[in-house]
Amino acid sequence: MKYFKLSEFDSPDMVGSGEAMDKEFLSRLDQARSLCDIPFRITSGYRSEAHNRKVGGVLGSSHTKGLAADIACTNSSQRHIIVTALLKVGLNRIGIADTFIHVDRDSSKPANVIWTY
Repeated sequence: MKYFKLSEFDSPDMVGSGEAMDKEFLSRLDQARSLCDIPFRITSGYRSEAHNRKVGGVLGSSHTKGLAADIACTNSSQRHIIVTALLKVGLNRIGIADTFIHVDRDSSKPANVIWTY
């Protein structure tokens, strides 16, 4: 990966757990970052089951499968640029919150969706 270190995706309670991230997902995230020319600060990557419960994550969260990341974003212009890039690289499960963008590639869930928190 050009723009990320696996440690950025570690669950806070499991050093080295970023290694469990799906490599294809990370490759696409790296491609999206390249298109944006905006730094991506990962606020949540891989989550242990315990950490997922602690943060109120849903059962079966894509984060616990290494298939999701949350990218910090509070600016609507940057949000548009990031979402556009994610879609261009084929990442089409996107959640929009006030302070972050969730993206995953969990094939067990519906594709081509954008939701809000």
